[in-house]
Amino acid sequence: MPSLKYKRVLLKLSGEALAGETKHGINVETLGKICDKVKELIELGVQVAIVVGGGNFWRGKYGHQMERTTSDYMGMLATCMNGLALQDALETRGIYTRLQTAIEMREIAEPYIKRKAIKHLEKGRVVIFSCGTGNPYFTTDTAASLRAAEIDAEVILVGKTIDGVYSDDPKTNPNAVKYDKITYLDILNKDLKVMDSTATSLCRDNHIPLIVFGIDEPSNMVKAVQGENIGTFVGE
Repeated sequence: MPSLKYKRVLLKLSGEALAGETKHGINVETLGKICDKVKELIELGVQVAIVVGGGNFWRGKYGHQMERTTSDYMGMLATCMNGLALQDALETRGIYTRLQTAIEMREIAEPYIKRKAIKHLEKGRVVIFSCGTGNPYFTTDTAASLRAAEIDAEVILVGKTIDGVYSDDPKTNPNAVKYDKITYLDILNKDLKVMDSTATSLCRDNHIPLIVFGIDEPSNMVKAVQGENIGTFVGE
């Protein structure tokens, strides 16, 4: 069995990552490819937690004429829909999962409890955290940083639609430069759109490294836990 550099990870997925080329809703084939690799991580002995966004169903910018907290709560519900889809796809692959929500909805998920989450991880279950932090004005990036700190994750694997951190958006600027390694402070000072500033600061304060990679190649998450250099490493 290959050696592992990281044994407890938090995988941060954008909602758009589940949408595939359709850019909206859930693409079953794309979802399946991601879950196949999560299964591979579990079989390697990695403990996996997941935080997923909701941008494939709802983004705050859609609700610009709404009261902010209403729009944010709608986004939290979208993350729960994605969490249920991940749970179903993983369980059809024989992987035990638990969906935990920051907003209580007992009929479909457990409420988030740190000790229960850690116990699930230790038993080899994938724990999916949905509904962000449960508070408006905070993104799922911040939720990922917070949950990673709470469960003592060794790294946050950030699955993006681009293959790392760039000096500018490579989709609009062909001269954008990709970074192999970068510090939290550089991300904040250069206002790079990796995570929001609150999430980046939380990772910095708790010494949680990030590995930013292209989710269009889900095998990258397996390479990352084995210590291969992929995407961009963000750390001290």
